[in-house]
Parts: sequence; structure tokens; C-alpha cells
Amino acid sequence: MSRILVTGGAGRLGRSVVSALAEAGNEVVSIDRVQIDGLPARQIEADLLDASATRATFAEIAPEAVVHLAAIAVPGSLPDAEIFDVNTRLLWSVLEASLAAGAGALLVASSPTVIGYSAPSGWQPAYLPLDEDHPVAPWNGYSASKVAIEEIIRMAVRRDGHRARFGVFRPCYVIAPEEWEGAPTQQGHTVAERLAHPALSAVALFNYLDARDAGDFVVAWLAHATEVPNGEVFFVAAPDALVDAPTPDALRELVPETAAAASALSGSDPVFSSARAERLLGWRARRTWRTELRRDSVPSAASHTDPIRPHAQEAPHA
Repeated sequence: MSRILVTGGAGRLGRSVVSALAEAGNEVVSIDRVQIDGLPARQIEADLLDASATRATFAEIAPEAVVHLAAIAVPGSLPDAEIFDVNTRLLWSVLEASLAAGAGALLVASSPTVIGYSAPSGWQPAYLPLDEDHPVAPWNGYSASKVAIEEIIRMAVRRDGHRARFGVFRPCYVIAPEEWEGAPTQQGHTVAERLAHPALSAVALFNYLDARDAGDFVVAWLAHATEVPNGEVFFVAAPDALVDAPTPDALRELVPETAAAASALSGSDPVFSSARAERLLGWRARRTWRTELRRDSVPSAASHTDPIRPHAQEAPHA
């Protein structure tokens, strides 16, 4: 059994990560700004932006590994400069505290938004499906903060790779278990509405991920951290697209800037490839909207007198 510290463990993504780690037999400690009932972890309320307090808290916990999920997770929720500042300072605080406490592994959440889709000035993929080698093109404070976070981890590998293992994962649009039953998603509408109105998911290229599969990914990475390249980046996505139509057809209709590359996909293929995670970690998402969504919650697009407008920006997790 390992002692694993999860920052942001009370969040939509964090709850499932904590549960997966606990079910795998680990002792889990969650650090968040709130505590929630039923979390299978010791819960500590703390401000991770306070670097000195964070270092002291980590030293008391003495984790063997740290999973860093805490962040401002919604683009546009604060001014760009503030989102960038908070998210990067959070990582610096957690990174230094982890190393000072002797943690041997640190896994950090990034975001698919680093790719640059939905940029107001236009964006085109170099190829599809998107993988970890695709160029990044951040266009807001949130995605820029995630690119910076990935670069900080690369720096940490060069500076501290002799004493710790580092990893980065880009979880796609996270859907918590209760959201399959009709609870609102992070954007306020339901999964069923995203399917009935595919423009809602088109802005994020129909990407999604069951939070429990994200938890399974974290368990897999921790199990293989010493076997994969230090600092490796992984897309973590469902094995299909969140749209009830062939993916290439939906892309051509709703995301015309991808039309030239869409022919590389077929059927319900996802736009984001998790092949690296499957190849290096043996991980593959097991849950899809077809297996998890409560079918009687799916409305007809015609049932709404006013069309639901897509958000211009989306984040994968909270």
C-alpha cells in the first residue's frame, strides 16, 4: 500500500481519482479548499498557493506519490492573467513541496485545450486524430497555463529526474458518474442535451471521458511510472466521440476547419487518440456514452423551442 496525496480531491475529477486509488489499496490524502462526505480519503483543507504552508503540510503527510489536479478549471471564469498566474503558481507550490517531502512520483493534469481548437482567429489541425505530438496553440489564459505547466514538468525532469518520476495527462471533457443520470455538467447543460444538440460538443471536438476511467488511468500511471519515459505526456479520452453520428460527418458539418483531415477518421472514432496510454500503460477507457447514459434522459433536439448555444470555451475537468 502506498500513501498518495491528491490535490483537488473533492472536485468532479478528483472524487473519482481518489476512489480509484483507494479501491486499488492505497492510503489516500486529499487536499482541497472544501471537504465532502463519503470520500475514501483523509481530507485536509488548505490553500496550496501558500507555498510555505503547503511544504509543511506535505512534509507532515510524507506522500510516496502526488497527483496534482487542483486548478482554476473553467476558461473565462476569471481574467486570463489571473487564471495563468494561479494555475502556474499552484504547480510550483506543489512541485517544490512534493520534492521536499520526498515524493517519488508526481502526476499533473493538463488539458486538451492546449491544442488550440475553437480559437476565435481560426484553427486547423495538422492531422487527425490528435495525439501528443500535435503542435500546441494556446489562445487563452487557461490553455496557456496548461502549456506552461507541461513545460515546468519538462524542466523538473531535467532538474530533478534523478530523484523522482514525473508525468502529465490531458484528460478530456470529464463526465462524473451522476451526470450520466441527468445531473448538469460543468457547462450547466446535461450530457443528453450535448447529444441532442451536437454543436455543444463540437466546440471541444466531441471529446469526453468518464471520470472513473480517468481514475483508472492514474492508477495505471502510478503502477508503471518507473517504466515509461520520465515526463511523458498522455491524452486520456473515451474510445469514441460524444456525438450520435459518424465522427467525420459531424466534424465536416459543425467544425468545417477540420474537414480536410476528417477523412482519417471513420465511424465513431474519437478525435483525440489515447494510443500512447494504451501502448505504454496498458490503459484504455472502458466506459462510453453508449454504455453509461440513462437512455430515457435523452431529449429530442426538436423538444427545445430555443436552440442551445455552445460555449465558446470548455475545460476538461474541475
